[in-house]
Amino acid sequence: MQYNWWEITPETRIDTPFLAIYTDRIKYNIEQLIRAVDGDPLRLRPHIKTHKIGEILQLYKDFKIEKVKCATIAEAELSAMHHISDILLAYQPAGLKLNRWIRLIQRYRNSIFSIIVDNIETATLLAETAKENNLVLNVYIDMNTGMNRTGIDVNDSWDDLALQISQLPNLNFLGLHIYDGHIKGTVEQREQQACNSFSKIISRLSTLQERLNYKLKIVAGGSNTFPFYAGIKEVECSPGTFVFWDVNYQTNLPEQEFKNAAVIVGTVISKPSASTLCVDIGYKSVSSENPLDKRLAILNDENLIPISHSEEHLVLENKGVHHYSLGETIYALPYHVCPTCALYDSVQVVNNNHEIYDTWLVEARNKKITI
Repeated sequence: MQYNWWEITPETRIDTPFLAIYTDRIKYNIEQLIRAVDGDPLRLRPHIKTHKIGEILQLYKDFKIEKVKCATIAEAELSAMHHISDILLAYQPAGLKLNRWIRLIQRYRNSIFSIIVDNIETATLLAETAKENNLVLNVYIDMNTGMNRTGIDVNDSWDDLALQISQLPNLNFLGLHIYDGHIKGTVEQREQQACNSFSKIISRLSTLQERLNYKLKIVAGGSNTFPFYAGIKEVECSPGTFVFWDVNYQTNLPEQEFKNAAVIVGTVISKPSASTLCVDIGYKSVSSENPLDKRLAILNDENLIPISHSEEHLVLENKGVHHYSLGETIYALPYHVCPTCALYDSVQVVNNNHEIYDTWLVEARNKKITI
C-alpha cells in the first residue's frame, strides 16, 4: 500500500488524539540547519522550547550540536540530564528562580550554564548569590531590539551596563543575547530589520571589546531572522521550531526549507449533520491562541474546514465529496507547534515505514523535573 508521508499503519496506531513525530524528517531538519551555517554545528545553539524531549537532545549530540538555549529551568535540567555541555537559560532568574538556578549548577557539574540579565540590580544580586555559594556565574546581557518583552533597549547605554557587569565579582560576562521574534514580513524585510538593529550593536561593540580586552560572544535570533544571522560567522544562531516546523512558519518563512515533522492524529467521533464532522482534536490537543482558521490544517483533506472548537471537540465542515465514516482517522498539522507539543505528556515516534516504533516523553513540559 502507498502511504502519504504522514500516514501511520493501522496496526501501530494508538487511540487518539496523539502527537506523532517523524524521525527521518527531524534528522533532515537538523541536517538542513547545519547546512545553513556552512556545516559548522559549533555555530548553533538551538532552543529546546519546541520539543522539550531528551531523545531529541541526543539527536543534536549525534550531529555534534553541543550547545542549547532554554526558556525554563526544567528545560535546562533536562539538557543537563542528557549531558549537553553548554546550556543557556534565556530567562532572567528573578525571585525563587535564582535559588533553583544555583541548585541546578551545583547538581550538574559537568555542564556549563549561563543566564541573561538586563539590569545592574539583578546582576548585583547574581554576584552576591554566586559569592555566597562559592560560584562564578556566566552571564549575557539581554538586548531588546524592538520586541519590548525583556532586555535593555538597544538604543540605551547597554555598553555601560556591560562594563558594570564585567567589574562585578563572581560573574563572568560572556556577551550579548538577542531575540527578535517581533520581526515579520518577507525575507528581505526581515533581514533589513535585523540588520538595522544589529548594526546599532556592532557600532559600539569594537570599543566595548577594546575596553574589556576580550571578544564577546553573540547569541542571536529565532526562526524569523535565522537566515540573516546564519550569514554572520561570529554569531551563534538559536532557532527552535526548525526541529518540527509548523504551518505558521511553512507559510510565512518559505525561504527556509524545513519539513513538517509533527502531526496531530485524531478520529471522527460524530457526524452532527450531512456536511459536518466532529473530531477529537479539541483545544486541549492543539495550541489555540490564534483564531480558528489558524490553529491547524487538515493534511488528508483540504476540503475539511474548521468551524467550531471546544475543549475536546473540533467540528469540521466537509466541502468535498469524500464520505467519512465514524472512527476514520484525521491527520492535522498544528499552526503553532511549540505550545502544541507542550500539551502532550508523550509523543509517538514514527519511522520511514510509517510505523510507530517508540514513545518519547515530553519531559520538560513540566514546570519542574527535580529542582
